[in-house]
Amino acid sequence: MKLGFAAPVSGSWATAGACAEVASWAEELGFSSLWTFQRLLAPVDDDGAHRLEPQYRSVQDPLAVLAYLAAKTTKVRLGVAVLNAPFYSPIVLAKPLTTIDLLSGGRLDVGIGLGWMAEEFEAAGALLDHRGSRTADFVRCLRAIWTEQVVEYEGPYFRVPRARVDPKPVQRPHPPLLFGGTAEASLRRAGRMADGWISSSRADPGTLADSIAVVRSAAADAGRDPASLRFVCRAVVKVRSSARAPLTGTLEEVREDLGVLARAGMTEAFVDLNFDPLIGSPDADRGASLRHARTVLEALAPASD
Repeated sequence: MKLGFAAPVSGSWATAGACAEVASWAEELGFSSLWTFQRLLAPVDDDGAHRLEPQYRSVQDPLAVLAYLAAKTTKVRLGVAVLNAPFYSPIVLAKPLTTIDLLSGGRLDVGIGLGWMAEEFEAAGALLDHRGSRTADFVRCLRAIWTEQVVEYEGPYFRVPRARVDPKPVQRPHPPLLFGGTAEASLRRAGRMADGWISSSRADPGTLADSIAVVRSAAADAGRDPASLRFVCRAVVKVRSSARAPLTGTLEEVREDLGVLARAGMTEAFVDLNFDPLIGSPDADRGASLRHARTVLEALAPASD
């Protein structure tokens, strides 16, 4: 199982300097990828109380961070887990994705999700209805933009009039598209259409093998090779000396848990500290978070195996 790391995108440690340092350390230590995530807003109640966990309260744009990381790295792959397709049109999203793929020399991985927060849909002017079918059409249109010399796409939801859309990505036929989602319909859609599947931050490691089986089954039913698919786990790691849960505990216990993910069938995982409230909160100590990241990177580095 390949091992990546999440860039600092949430909370007080999400700075240009921290991103550059984490990226440099990860690349030097043999990590295979760097990842970001998307959150547009954090709802508050009338009394000002936050409804979401601290890691969602101050999140940088995932594509802007990836473009920055493209200039700061030379080898690691750069991924977003995930972009919510309903907030975009394919033609608008294709341009920054293509640009990042070009800037990075063909190192981009694109996670696509359906979205779940009603407030974000409202703010983005997006529709909650028919998200599954709209996303399927979105992806077909995106692939047409990337692969056809002269694009002319007509789908049930999206249309591109006859035009050239250049430049094209470095990767052929296009950057890998990895779907998120936990419902069976989402898993089966990933098997039918995507290059792989990304688990959510709340995924139960004990159920990952079952989800992978659904994706593989759908791929086989669609005449695709299940062995060609990638399965990526967001490993929400919380280093604690006095608590134990999957991916929570001492660094040695976390390393053992990563082995469990591999045995479940995950082909890749990335350690994400943004979802630890001691790290990803706007109130966290920035310097302490960066020092902690260095410790985790060194302890879990693939090169140390």
